[in-house]
Amino acid sequence: MLEIKNLNLSFNIGLEDKKIFSNLNLHVRPEEFVIVIGGNGTGKSTLMNLISGSIFPDSGQIFIDKKDVTYCPEYKRAKYIGHLFQLPLKGTAPNMTIEENLSLAMLRNKKRTLKLCVNKNNREFFREKLLELDLNLEDRLTTKIGVLSGGQRQAVTLLMATFSEPKILILDEHTAALDPSTSEKILELTNKIVEEKKITTIMITHNLEDALRFGTRIIMLTNNNIVLDLSGEEKQNLNMEYLYKLFHS
Repeated sequence: MLEIKNLNLSFNIGLEDKKIFSNLNLHVRPEEFVIVIGGNGTGKSTLMNLISGSIFPDSGQIFIDKKDVTYCPEYKRAKYIGHLFQLPLKGTAPNMTIEENLSLAMLRNKKRTLKLCVNKNNREFFREKLLELDLNLEDRLTTKIGVLSGGQRQAVTLLMATFSEPKILILDEHTAALDPSTSEKILELTNKIVEEKKITTIMITHNLEDALRFGTRIIMLTNNNIVLDLSGEEKQNLNMEYLYKLFHS
């Protein structure tokens, strides 16, 4: 599904080049739910930006479904990559209504107008999907996204990112700005959607408990590369004490 080969990246900071990745290699199989952890400045979000195409590497290759997308611009990759960010408003049009935002998500890769997409059938479909969120949004289709709570916005954004069932879903600390209770609800919703739709997913988190609870695979970034990569029983048998020591070593 996703393959990164011998990837190198440096950023120019002042008079020095800071190495972010050095010959990074990563293969993500279809339907895997990969959790990415690592300290600040280890390149977690940078890796997501490389995958989504918002930045390009100095060298190396990135493949999605065996297609070389290394220097494919972000807008072209958007048709098969869903992306959620830490800030709830990012990825939505805050001055547009819930139904208009959901309609825009449905328009991805389709040559239709917004007017044609907002109709009776689609409104009923939107209500059904919003009802599944259990956030009392099903009767608020004409409410502007910008007035929703952070958790409500992030839940709607999750729906938008998965409407077209992307090949890859990127979750860049998408619950970090939420309170613990709302964060838990959004994570459970995320897990439910990922499992039901069998979407290949990569999720960044700083919460080690969440890293253990969710996902089918865990990787840790530090020192310009991957230092931990566990899946299956190895991930299931991972304990907090070991992970905490490794994280802070």
